[in-house]
Amino acid sequence: MATNNDPYIALRNKEFRLYVLSRFLITVSLTTQAVVIGYEIYELTGSKLLLGFIGLTEAIPAIGNALYGGYVADKSDKRSMLVLYVTMYAIMCVGLLFFTHSTVIDSIGKQNAVIAIFIIIFLTGIARSFSGPAAFGLVAQIVPRDMYQSAITWSSSAWQLGAVLGPAVGGMILGQYGITTTFSIVLVLLSIAIFAISQIEKKPVQYVPKGETVFESAMQGLRFVFHNKVILSCISLDLFAVLFGGAIALLPVYAKDILHVGAEGLGFLRAAQAAGAIIMLLLLAYFPIRKNAGFILLTAVFGFGLFIILFGISKIFWFSMFCLMMSGALDGISVSIRQTIVQLSTPDEMRGRVSAVNSMFIGSSNEIGEFESGATAAAMGTIPAVIFGGCMTCLVVIVTYFVSPSIRKMELYPETNSK
Repeated sequence: MATNNDPYIALRNKEFRLYVLSRFLITVSLTTQAVVIGYEIYELTGSKLLLGFIGLTEAIPAIGNALYGGYVADKSDKRSMLVLYVTMYAIMCVGLLFFTHSTVIDSIGKQNAVIAIFIIIFLTGIARSFSGPAAFGLVAQIVPRDMYQSAITWSSSAWQLGAVLGPAVGGMILGQYGITTTFSIVLVLLSIAIFAISQIEKKPVQYVPKGETVFESAMQGLRFVFHNKVILSCISLDLFAVLFGGAIALLPVYAKDILHVGAEGLGFLRAAQAAGAIIMLLLLAYFPIRKNAGFILLTAVFGFGLFIILFGISKIFWFSMFCLMMSGALDGISVSIRQTIVQLSTPDEMRGRVSAVNSMFIGSSNEIGEFESGATAAAMGTIPAVIFGGCMTCLVVIVTYFVSPSIRKMELYPETNSK
């Protein structure tokens, strides 16, 4: 019998390997898609503010529908639900392929093409509000509780690896072969992901509503998070750090106007943070964090903010890459600690709804952070906006250190059940 000291314990589970493969392919697809959309929107409009609106357009439906998505995930077969919404991603990729084709743009005009792209981004946010809780709940049904920390590490690593390869390869394909070929490859990868998920056996539904309304049931996840001080502190810290410290939306500006590296350089910049994160997550697979987890979390997020500041002032490509890699490595520590706490502390019948709350705070804060970056860049300039965001991230950590002793003193063990 494998033990918790085995870093590969979760990967020895066949269904978990299928899950990790699908997560990797979906991430490659969506991050490649994000690079292409950002570059295309900037090419068509030249607007920094619209780069920020890309994230906001996806975040609004993702947040607005999150609690209902979590409720549906808890009372549904999560595997079938995940297949359905990844299929929706594939359909929307077909739409992007169509509306970014040069012939279509010439026919309908740049403005109408941009509007169509934003409508598809909005629909992507709706799909994400269902697919995220389904995926979170499914992994907990695939592996037993004593494998959660290993499963989170490898699942996060698959996501980060996909986030490395997606932008880098996507940027190169975009630069060499054009937007149509890039979206065609994304569509193929999503199709393979759908097949992989379908090979996982259906799992039993663990939650059956007992008389409460849909609203009351959906709100249970929100109440659970707000009554768990450690989960609330971890999520809140990440929320504000990502909200202020995200410079991703402005990378097309850095690639084109500041570092002068074009579409291929943009791909590498987009991949740099994820490259640092995956290196760190692989290290954590062998050396998991258990003692002093709260202090390590605060230190990591503070360091993240510092490297975002350094990235903001850099005009040297290799140093910018280094800063993004280091910020990603430190973010990997934060992700590992937070997700382990959430998985271990959440009852099986509430995983979808708690994941929905988590996505409202964390997942969508990426997109809202992109809007904040775009808006502040439009108001004060690109470089000052990134520096401001990094400073605010450091300030959030300092405030959290003093006002939240529960997170400062947090320890992380496999049997954790934080209250």
